Amino acid sequence: MAEKRSIFEEVDTNSKQEIATPKPGLIDAGNKGARGAIRIWLMALFVLVCVMIVVGGLTRLTDSGLSITEWAPFSGAIPPMNAADWQSEFAKYQAIPEFQLQNSDMTIDQFKTIYWWEWGHRQLGRVIGLVWAIGFFGFLATRKIPTGWTGRLVLVGALGGLQGAIGWWMVSSGLKDGMLDVASYRLAIHLGLAFVILGFLGWYVLLLSKSEAALMQARRGREAKLFSMSTGLLHFAFLQILLGALVAGIDAGRNYTDWPLMAGGFLPPDMFSLSPWWRNFFEDDGLVQFMHRIAGYLLFIFGVIVWRRSRQSGNANTRFAFNAVLAMMSVQMIIGIVTVMYSAPLHIAIVHQTGAILLWVLILRARFFAQYPTHQSVRG
Repeated sequence: MAEKRSIFEEVDTNSKQEIATPKPGLIDAGNKGARGAIRIWLMALFVLVCVMIVVGGLTRLTDSGLSITEWAPFSGAIPPMNAADWQSEFAKYQAIPEFQLQNSDMTIDQFKTIYWWEWGHRQLGRVIGLVWAIGFFGFLATRKIPTGWTGRLVLVGALGGLQGAIGWWMVSSGLKDGMLDVASYRLAIHLGLAFVILGFLGWYVLLLSKSEAALMQARRGREAKLFSMSTGLLHFAFLQILLGALVAGIDAGRNYTDWPLMAGGFLPPDMFSLSPWWRNFFEDDGLVQFMHRIAGYLLFIFGVIVWRRSRQSGNANTRFAFNAVLAMMSVQMIIGIVTVMYSAPLHIAIVHQTGAILLWVLILRARFFAQYPTHQSVRG
């Protein structure tokens, strides 16, 4: 028979500690692994991909993309080391239509300038692949990858490898007879995949900023409608980025420099002069720029609608995130107009592309806050 105990009797210290120390649950299993270190590694990859997009834009704007006519993933890492090597590379470039039809008066010194742009672009791709491989296999070997994250990290590497193959598929299109540039639709696919990779990296960095338990708790406050609308905004922005790549691919931004009209009218003249008709959507400079303009207007209108919906959020950080999206969208639209009116000079055009990166990231961040609102007090 158990002895009676006084209500004032002290509880044994060891018992109290035993009761107060909870056993780890299934949610906490997701916290195993080097979440912080992997987040820093992914942030480094994120920055490298941002730089890669900018360098790729400069490579296109300087017409440097066809200066290297071969795909040599390993040996191509070594640039020409002497005059004979340079002459060999220049001879290969002289054999393609871009030189013969457009740059026949180019000197070897001028060739070196465009060569270094393309070589730097490819070299940066190699660096990104190396950083991914070292990080992934290092974390894998030390068993530091959190539960459920191996597939995600493999996906990033696989998309990076695919991007390299698509890059050469794009370049090879510009080496064919009669071609002075790469095919615009292949350029759009190449740029689009870069933004997809950037999106995955950004989302993973945000996910790793919180523990699995904190993410589950935050998701209880998920704003489903706002999350859905921000997802639509992200997809719409992606479409606009693809259209921007089509504009860049055929230098459509350097024609029709009046705004808001085009050559004095709402519609550009002779929009469907090419045959078959579907080529006009990729190769007619007037129609391609018109699509980019109209999509920009519609994207801005939808952005305002999403922003107004975000004003109903009870979370201050979520509202601020969507404020940042609307502000950047306004700036980006102004930069786009200036780019067209000044016939897309290199320094303005690259600012416009950089603005697309920033807007993409801000939309992604706002979407994350709609899905996982940050904790705030009752007083906000």
